[in-house]
Amino acid sequence: MGSSSPLAGRRVLLGVTGGIAAYKACVLTRLLTQAGAAVQVVMTPSATRFVGTDTFAALSGRPTYTEVWEEPGSVLHVRLARGADVAVVAPATANVIAKLSGGIADDLLTSTLLEATCPLVVAPAMHSGMWEHPATQANVRALEERGTVVVGPASGPLAAGDEGVGRMAEPEDILAAVEEAASRGRDLAGRRIVVTAGPTWEPIDPVRFVGNRSTGRMGFAVAREAFARGADVTLVVGPGTVQPPEGPRLVEVGTAEEMRMAVLEAADDADAVVMAAAVADFRPREAAPSKLKKEGGPPGLELVPTPDILAELGEVKGDRILVGFAAETEEVEEAGRTKLVAKRLDLLVANEVGREGTGFGSEENHAAILSKAGDDEPLREWTKAELAAAICDRLSKMLSR
Repeated sequence: MGSSSPLAGRRVLLGVTGGIAAYKACVLTRLLTQAGAAVQVVMTPSATRFVGTDTFAALSGRPTYTEVWEEPGSVLHVRLARGADVAVVAPATANVIAKLSGGIADDLLTSTLLEATCPLVVAPAMHSGMWEHPATQANVRALEERGTVVVGPASGPLAAGDEGVGRMAEPEDILAAVEEAASRGRDLAGRRIVVTAGPTWEPIDPVRFVGNRSTGRMGFAVAREAFARGADVTLVVGPGTVQPPEGPRLVEVGTAEEMRMAVLEAADDADAVVMAAAVADFRPREAAPSKLKKEGGPPGLELVPTPDILAELGEVKGDRILVGFAAETEEVEEAGRTKLVAKRLDLLVANEVGREGTGFGSEENHAAILSKAGDDEPLREWTKAELAAAICDRLSKMLSR
């Protein structure tokens, strides 16, 4: 098992927190070691009430740590963080999920994970009410937006004789998620990727503009995922209200023409361009130099097309991989396929907008991934983090050919 697993020879940090499912972490430790991983277990003090440190030490063949000060003279949490290729928290209580979301580092495990830059897998385990609470759901979304892989929870028997959602995923499922995270790892290292995000605002006058409802969340998710996987990312972003991710090189623009200039410059030596921005299709021919007064009546706007950045990139494509997005309200895949061919793209994400809970500003997309090679992903529901990971998976495979 170990020789064929992507975990063979990899260093796995296993965090165990205080839940009754901690006993399953013993099974997970065994599976990880059988897969060839070097497993370092870090427990919270509460976790030791369910399973002793000696059990994990015996299973992993390494000391189990619980306190920041266990190695006098060394900065233990830094050493552990830098010595991990992938980290997994199983079980992950509502408390530790909240700490990870908020950047709280008040014990060895959370201090280590705040320092770590490796992929992170989290396996929640708690009672249904805690899992379904809006605070927990918001914390989980925040982690997913940063690239954390969340496995489960499943439905089934819980503590105190209850039934419901909140049961920790089975160790075999967690192992599979850790293997996938480890295999992705730094698979885009050394690649230069340009990502666009957000809308463009085409001025009518100094205070009004022609634009759209894009927030930039989808492009930010792609930039965040690519950066986490080692890519040198340039993020060209239009105006919006959502904070861009830290890490990628940020280029802020306002209009379609400004985005065009920034993208063409950044794409010159790029391996791939992902055009997730919702560029305005039209702009006023001329913007008024001063605010148009209401008393003057509705302005007579003459609209002209904005530059088609993606089509222009397609004309000078070369070996560069081009990924486009299409926001559609009907015949989503058919319209997307037409755009894929017309603009000489390698991939196109056909995104259905106008449905409640998906599209601009939402946490989810109803989308299909269409490919020049024909290996399409049909229209379905995705979180933005899932869709970003799928796009980066495709980029990794295409760039490695």
